[in-house]
Amino acid sequence: MYRVVIVGRPNVGKSSLFNKLLGLRTAPEKATKAGSQFAVVADVPGVTRDLKEGVVESEQGRFKLIDTGGLWSGDVWEKKIKQKVERAIQEADLVLFAVDGRSDIVTADLEVADFLRRQGKPVLLVATKIDDPKHEAYLGSFYALGFGEPVPTSAAHSRGFDELLERIWALLPIRQEESEPEVVPIRLAIVGRPNAGKSSLLNAILGEERVIVSEIPGTTRDSIDVEFDYGGSRFLLVDTAGIRKRPETGVEEQAIVRAHQAIRDADVVLLVIDPKELGDHELKLANEALEAGKPVILTITKWDLIESKEEARRVRADLALKLSHVQHLPLLYVSSVTKQNLHKLLSEAARLYELARVRFETAELNRWLSVWSTQTQLPNFKGKPLKLFFLTQPEVAPPTFVFFCNHPEFVTRAFEGFLRNRIGEDLGLREIPFRMVFRGRREGKGAGERE
Repeated sequence: MYRVVIVGRPNVGKSSLFNKLLGLRTAPEKATKAGSQFAVVADVPGVTRDLKEGVVESEQGRFKLIDTGGLWSGDVWEKKIKQKVERAIQEADLVLFAVDGRSDIVTADLEVADFLRRQGKPVLLVATKIDDPKHEAYLGSFYALGFGEPVPTSAAHSRGFDELLERIWALLPIRQEESEPEVVPIRLAIVGRPNAGKSSLLNAILGEERVIVSEIPGTTRDSIDVEFDYGGSRFLLVDTAGIRKRPETGVEEQAIVRAHQAIRDADVVLLVIDPKELGDHELKLANEALEAGKPVILTITKWDLIESKEEARRVRADLALKLSHVQHLPLLYVSSVTKQNLHKLLSEAARLYELARVRFETAELNRWLSVWSTQTQLPNFKGKPLKLFFLTQPEVAPPTFVFFCNHPEFVTRAFEGFLRNRIGEDLGLREIPFRMVFRGRREGKGAGERE
């Protein structure tokens, strides 16, 4: 797939440009799923630090669009941001050089222009924030950057994007695109509190510093999607900002909203836990994922910092106590430094992905229903017993089981818990969330439903 990279100094509207191109032809039914691909935008410099990727759908075809951090930012992240931009440009087919069309050329623009000339890639100059056609009269000075006539655009007013797409496709190299069938990747959302080791885990899995890692809490300020292949499976890793109760800035608040959305969009959630920082917060995140129907792997990070077998035993015992409510979930001890259990983490994720999509034959389910009905006393209300007639599974991911009965309102919490345990043990679904629905046999004739 073609790769187009957006480059520029901080706060010129790169992320707004990225979001607008990404959303031009996003079908309504795909808009929610694509939500985590859009970049966090705020009217302050330095919001974007890592590479942010998304796929642009256009009439001419598809290309991967990469948003980057602002070059010559003058802050502590400047060197690492430049390294990531250089890496992105090396793999690019075209660079979009974004400049603020309502501002004069500044030294940083000239530095970026000189930097891009040394990269040897095709460059298309894009002037942002041109909300009114009369502002185009002031774009002449940008010819001094050496990349020809700028394309005037306005993300706020949706101006200039048809022309921009035409110019992009005119500059992309002509080549025969591979017609391989698109493989839908397994989405793994990496979530947890700030500084739990999420970004280090992603970098260790990929074998490269794909996202910036720092001891400073809040370094990751947006959800970052990265696709890769492992063991014959295609994965999409989603690194998220650290989730905490009280965000300190509007940017952090946006990033946390994206992190919660990443949980809802995920196929499997990797709940990253610092063994020395475990609290109620992690249990709330686990419950959030499970209620959304997402399998969860309890991922205990920084295991290389455990210095002795005695400390390991003590930490394991403490974790077992604090995680007793979710003890049925898979748990792995990993290290981003020594790479301990990283391959197993991906294998477990693929296994849970497949398990959440197992569909049981109706005949098998009803054989089990017959067995379960003999293993306990069925609820009875004023002399009227609950009768279970039929069991079916209409949905997967999460698996959903529908029990047809005479009176759904007779189902007690204890009996529901019995059935949940039996499905978990007898059908092998103990490690993943599933749903149970109780319906009256004659829908629409006064019979109720309970879930």
